[in-house]
Amino acid sequence: MTELGPVAWPPAPIRTERLVLRESEARDRAAFIELLASPEVRTYLGGPRPRDELERATPAVPGRRPGLFAVDLDGAMIGVITFDRRGAERPGHIRAEAGHAELGYTFLPEAWGHGYAAEACAAALAWFTNALPGEPVVLCTQTANDRSMRLAAKLGFTEVERFEEWGAQQWFGVWSSAT
Repeated sequence: MTELGPVAWPPAPIRTERLVLRESEARDRAAFIELLASPEVRTYLGGPRPRDELERATPAVPGRRPGLFAVDLDGAMIGVITFDRRGAERPGHIRAEAGHAELGYTFLPEAWGHGYAAEACAAALAWFTNALPGEPVVLCTQTANDRSMRLAAKLGFTEVERFEEWGAQQWFGVWSSAT
């Protein structure tokens, strides 16, 4: 990942009404493996990875890197939110120099339908606005992923374009704290 920029990492945990966004910890390992092995979670992300492969390859403290928040509900990780720099080689850009901050999110199926993703993403976007004022955030999701499309709209992302990537139609949008 290209670094986010001049951001101190990890930030202090971010608390919402029901959740805590924090740096990953060793206790999150099983949930990370489940996110990557789950057919439901990985439907629009290239499919599940073999659990035995993940058990061997996943470090003791997975996901510990700048830009990755573990989303915690009552002491257990239920998902992750990421900010990564979108590579120039990929389609979907809002300015010529590329390198936009891209929001990503995955949640365990048992966390779906409770508003946790919207709550956590809104808190992460608020953090991002304070950490990198004025910088837009992009999001890319398959148009077939109805849940992700609804979340993007709820968070205030606006469509920039659609394109084919990884054999599927993608929706590419932008969010700005100024809008």
